[in-house]
Amino acid sequence: MSTYSAKAGDIEKKWVLIDAEGLVVGRLASLIAMRLRGKHLPTFTPHMDCGDNVIVVNAEKAVFTGNKLSDKIYYRHTGYPGGIKQQTAGQIINGRFPERIIEKAVERMLPRGPLGRRQFKNMRVYAGAEHPHAAQNPEALDIASLNSKNVRA
Repeated sequence: MSTYSAKAGDIEKKWVLIDAEGLVVGRLASLIAMRLRGKHLPTFTPHMDCGDNVIVVNAEKAVFTGNKLSDKIYYRHTGYPGGIKQQTAGQIINGRFPERIIEKAVERMLPRGPLGRRQFKNMRVYAGAEHPHAAQNPEALDIASLNSKNVRA
């Protein structure tokens, strides 16, 4: 028995649409990261980009559990001495780019390096319900029905 290794010509990428309304951010991010890497496929190959293209809509309606909305802090640095900035999760969701919450959560679950950056580019996140990828015929994935803990009432 030899180990299967996918070639570039064997990989078929699908388009998946996920509605994030009412879904818990961490659980959503882990399922998206798994889809982007291709770990849900029996032909998963660690060194190849064999995952799906993922479209996430209603990112501003994703929810946190517990007190994370006010207690979870995101840091960034301007590049200047003493230039560290911080924002809570609530400030980001109510701010100008609420989709960054899901983007950062997924980005931190993917491997670091050239392959992880390439896989991350296969994800598109939109704050509202509209997306410009109707021509790709994305198949809707119902994450809420996979586990009752994925949805916050």
